[in-house]
Amino acid sequence: MAGTDRSKTSFTGGPAVILVAPQLGENIGMTARAMANFGLSDLRLVAPRDPFPNSQAEAAAAGALHVIEAARVFTDLRSAMADLNYVFATTARERGQMKRVFAADIAMTDSARRIAQGERVGILFGRERTGLENDDIALADAVVTFPVNPAFASLNLAQAVLLVGYEWIKASGVDLPFSTPGRSPPATREALMSFFDFLEAELDRCGFFVPAHKKPVMTRNLRNIFHRMELTEQDLRTLRGAAVALVNGRRGGRNAVQSGRQGSALATQGEPNPEPDES
Repeated sequence: MAGTDRSKTSFTGGPAVILVAPQLGENIGMTARAMANFGLSDLRLVAPRDPFPNSQAEAAAAGALHVIEAARVFTDLRSAMADLNYVFATTARERGQMKRVFAADIAMTDSARRIAQGERVGILFGRERTGLENDDIALADAVVTFPVNPAFASLNLAQAVLLVGYEWIKASGVDLPFSTPGRSPPATREALMSFFDFLEAELDRCGFFVPAHKKPVMTRNLRNIFHRMELTEQDLRTLRGAAVALVNGRRGGRNAVQSGRQGSALATQGEPNPEPDES
């Protein structure tokens, strides 16, 4: 289970996840795993087909046994949502009911606000094969749906919970687990201009600017390539070092191949120009 670190504090809480008449223990287990990924811990099952808990659910939970062990089973939906103040129902189809419809990110932002105010929020997820029935949705305050391929809109139960859970943890203000490593400071104009002078001089010596009348345009194009990179001081040191190594190698200097016929040839065709200043 890459990424699992039980030495760290686990997030808990959030909206209750209510599965209405789930059929497969594997789907319940994968739902528990998705919940644990994003700090959801209140799993409620309404009339599951198979006895619960079961080995299939525990195996599919892949370590999220705390969610499985804390899950509660109810005989009907009304009992499962009796203590809640606000309930969302998830569906991929328009049901003709006059309810507000939210994308998952908006719904979870609203949930975070309500929970912060002391309300209890729940999210309904339907049967694997048919989803929620209209009577189930009628018990909810609002609908959550997802932008999906209209020709293939059916989501696996755990996938739907995963999408909602992801938006929940974002709405909760949880930061990314890591960020881009700190970069060295941006290169100064002086250092950048010095690099340009050196590079362009060496390119001029080896006949790069052909035809000669296009040299100003070619020079501007080269400089713009490097400007778009937003080079750091370290980037510039690396580029200049690489260019110096190429120049020294071409001139038979310390980076040249020194053995065999190739080394002899390089050593005899050195140019009379002085080596560039590396500072």
